[in-house]
Amino acid sequence: MSRESMGLPPVVLKYLRDHSVTETAEQVELREYTAGMEEAAMQISPEQGSFMQFMARLTNAKRCIEVGVFTGYSSLSVALGLPDDGLIKAFDISEKWTSIGQKYWERAGVARKIDLKIGPATEGLQSLIDNGEAGTYDFAFIDADKTNYQHYYENCLTLLKPGGLILIDNVLWSGNVADPDDNDEDTIAIRNINSHVAQDSRVARCMLPLSDGVTMVLKK
Repeated sequence: MSRESMGLPPVVLKYLRDHSVTETAEQVELREYTAGMEEAAMQISPEQGSFMQFMARLTNAKRCIEVGVFTGYSSLSVALGLPDDGLIKAFDISEKWTSIGQKYWERAGVARKIDLKIGPATEGLQSLIDNGEAGTYDFAFIDADKTNYQHYYENCLTLLKPGGLILIDNVLWSGNVADPDDNDEDTIAIRNINSHVAQDSRVARCMLPLSDGVTMVLKK
């Protein structure tokens, strides 16, 4: 639901991309390949990928978490912004979708920075906590099944250092979160995480109308 930023006229969106987005050949090819898939709406926009890479660089992130990989464009974008010793712990349940991205990670020279785990992220994140890794990560991106967003958020918050950054995707949900007549399970889940973050005294937050809505959460 986030291949383009909401509400921007096509001419303005093109101008924005022309003046702010720089992609490698691998990013372009992976994004265009994914655009031809039936599930293409699950892919983040190029401006969001650029923003995420910028934030990884701005925060000097080295240890990252990604919950929801899809075909790997977001992983690729962040990995390109990490130092040589950077690492993303990436969780997804689909070998089919993630195998698409792995080819482009290899070609871009960042595959060594992405530790892909196939299986439920709820279990994967808990495993990191149980392994004593709480408070050791710099950056996290959440973009998976919406009904588990709050669980992912709490575990990522536990795993982040103070000053660490979480990006939560799809928080505007094509505007449906503001429609009182929309009570779809996913819409309700996103409303719940938005309310939870808004009331969370452990963090500072900022919701941006980027792509399908992205909330930035800074751990105090």
